Amino acid sequence: MAKSKAYNAAVAKIDADRFYTPTEAVALAKETGSAKFDSTVEVALKLAVDPRKADQMVRGTVILPHGTGKTARVIVFATGPAAEAAIAAGADEVGGAELIEKVAGGWTSFDAAVSTPELMGQVGRLGKVLGPRGLMPNPKTGTVTPNPAKAVEEIKGGKIEFRVDKHANVHFVVGKASFSAEQLDENMKTALEEIVRLKPSSSKGRYIQKGAVSTTFGPGIPLDVNAI
Repeated sequence: MAKSKAYNAAVAKIDADRFYTPTEAVALAKETGSAKFDSTVEVALKLAVDPRKADQMVRGTVILPHGTGKTARVIVFATGPAAEAAIAAGADEVGGAELIEKVAGGWTSFDAAVSTPELMGQVGRLGKVLGPRGLMPNPKTGTVTPNPAKAVEEIKGGKIEFRVDKHANVHFVVGKASFSAEQLDENMKTALEEIVRLKPSSSKGRYIQKGAVSTTFGPGIPLDVNAI
């Protein structure tokens, strides 16, 4: 398939024979983003882990200092005072049995789901709907909590979740092309520090094997993993 002039122009800015430091890569990503809309800047890493082994499942969350550039839509499964607090914190939709039924019917017009512990017995049956989309509330990522209001504030404030896939790749967003190079750099370094911190003790050799930064519909910019 023929590539667009804009894509080819973006490729021309990338030196195919070199690897870029994170700082250089995000600065270059700003230049290769689409001029027609505010592109999302994403990072993809290949890790030296075996996701089939429970002790090598790299998964976590991190709050980006400058946010993601997008206000996440958050729903909360809660009732009573916890529900009222979640509404006050800016949750897009809050409810108990009625909201669970709505999602069970296939509604997934949201970016994150939070639940109080007492409702997880009912929310658990939404696994077929939420699981494949990575939206299932989980205590490990702070989305199953007796304080859903705090979770809503964090997610709305730029908290991202990352999880290694079955091919040992991990993908995450670090902002928009409209961000300054400094903001993108700080966001990326914050996320990378957390991923490095979560390196499984059973992972041998070079932990981050390769990586790339890209914008929506843009070419990949190869990362110098030695600089991470």
